[in-house]
Amino acid sequence: MKRFNHVSGIIAAAMLVTTGCSASGSAAATNSASSGNGTFRVGMECNYAPFNWTTTQEGETTQKISSTDYCDGYDVVIAEKMADALGEDVQIVKLDWDNLIVSLNKNSIDAIIAGMTDTPEREEEVNFTSPYYESEEVMIVKKDGKYASATGIQDFSGATVQGQMSTIYDEVIDQINGVVHQPAAETFPAAIQALQAGAVDGVVSELPVAKGVTEANPDLAIVRFAEGKGFEADTTVSIAVRKSDTDLQKKLEDALSKISAEDREKLMEAAVDRQPASE
Repeated sequence: MKRFNHVSGIIAAAMLVTTGCSASGSAAATNSASSGNGTFRVGMECNYAPFNWTTTQEGETTQKISSTDYCDGYDVVIAEKMADALGEDVQIVKLDWDNLIVSLNKNSIDAIIAGMTDTPEREEEVNFTSPYYESEEVMIVKKDGKYASATGIQDFSGATVQGQMSTIYDEVIDQINGVVHQPAAETFPAAIQALQAGAVDGVVSELPVAKGVTEANPDLAIVRFAEGKGFEADTTVSIAVRKSDTDLQKKLEDALSKISAEDREKLMEAAVDRQPASE
């Protein structure tokens, strides 16, 4: 879900941020306005670059999340565009991943724009728009390690592989025959730290995120899988809203329809270029 001065930078930011996302998120949500009062409250981790991350530097694409911190990233820009279409101001609420749907259904936020995939399990609790981005699942490994030349997921048979808790990146690991499925990491930076420490052989990720990690950490590499040899999983991400907010869902759907696939890709490329990992 990023960066680190190797990993420390990613983790520093990560830990500061979402990892950091729980406590400060709930406080922000408690004091925020409700949808319909001119503020569109959007939940995200602020810890999953290039989709979202925390920074102390204000910029054209940042949104303030505390007295000292800002959130930036692809999801922030999408949230701003959705708010503009609604005629409202955007407020980013930083939350732990596991608290996103809970906070949405408690009316602490109005939508989730956090690199979240529409799954049958999540559809039982919330509604989703059509996808606003489609990615590719990859593996992050040690650049000089035995798995750097892998071309398919079954090349990781016998390897110790980890993903982030409560994400599809943890769920798909068991598609690898004979894999040693390491208990899921609470945060993505923690998984990368485990990889660099030699505790795991690979971390499942999506391509834009993996690019940021490897740019920040030259000792790591991305394994992209040959056609038909990768994970079987949905790699799209969508906006989540409460099941009762069908009107909001329709408005967001309409707003998304006005952003072309080309423009979405350009927004992601820009987020990858400015994320902390590329500094």
